[in-house]
Amino acid sequence: MELAYIPSPSHGVLYLGPIPLRGYAFCIIIGVFVAVWLGNKRWIARGGQSGTVADIAVWAVPFGLVGGRLYHVITDYELYFSKGRDWVDAFKVWEGGLGIWGAIALGALGAWIGARRRGVPMPAYADAVAPGIAIAQAIGRWGNWFNQELYGRETHVPWALHITSAEGGRVPGYYHPTFLYESLWCVGVAALVIWADRRFKLGHGRAFALYVAAYCVGRGWIEYMRVDDAHHILGLRLNDWTALVVFLLAVVYIVVSSKKRPGREAVVEPDAPGTPAGAGTEAEGGEEADGGTDSEGGTEAVAGVGEKTPRSGEPRKDETEPAEKS
Repeated sequence: MELAYIPSPSHGVLYLGPIPLRGYAFCIIIGVFVAVWLGNKRWIARGGQSGTVADIAVWAVPFGLVGGRLYHVITDYELYFSKGRDWVDAFKVWEGGLGIWGAIALGALGAWIGARRRGVPMPAYADAVAPGIAIAQAIGRWGNWFNQELYGRETHVPWALHITSAEGGRVPGYYHPTFLYESLWCVGVAALVIWADRRFKLGHGRAFALYVAAYCVGRGWIEYMRVDDAHHILGLRLNDWTALVVFLLAVVYIVVSSKKRPGREAVVEPDAPGTPAGAGTEAEGGEEADGGTDSEGGTEAVAGVGEKTPRSGEPRKDETEPAEKS
């Protein structure tokens, strides 16, 4: 007899009349709103305008959903295109099945399009929304709880997940709640990125790369615990290999970017209120600029480029020598 466990919901969908309200979809929607809200706060703190994050998210979110579904369908094609399966099920996103790798990849493409249209640097935008994406993943993983899917090996720990459904080849019992492990890990990743960004002033996409690397570390050991069907390469699940490759790419990016473009972008949105006229998206040499006027040379620059002011007490040239005749 189990004295403690995490119960599974008896239903993953509620009906408001003829309208189905699915827990999986609700988790995704809530996660998106939280990501945009947090990203907007961080963007404003960096000097951007309120609303920019949401405007770009209008492009990023649909691309991300399509990318996440494509990755899942391609890597688990036998669930939809093998004998006895209905290929129409590949479009039923509400039943679960979004690959984070495809969601991030195609979502980044959508964000790039939105950032280009808005006229803001994509790396700075990615840095601003990185912790929010991790929080969105933490919330979205609870959608797997509503669907009773993506759990780990059988266990009898007090926090075991009680699976009650026998559909789709499930065997009722008590299993590791890998959805909960990943949710908590993502919260930790968000906290890590926020702390590191404040401590080291991460810029040029390095905060986003840190999020990617930290997430991959957690996904590696969590993926190893799962028991759902998956493709294996040299004894490891496909997602483990993906996490390893993406982790290495993220670390390489952090190292190379730190050397080539140190510091943080001075200006992330040229049209934002308070931005100096003519300011670019990054300071010379990759260091932050305060956008102020040089106390010693600023006035001279306004008077004329290259014009020198005579020393105090010395007469001007035009006062001592007559002008040349024309």
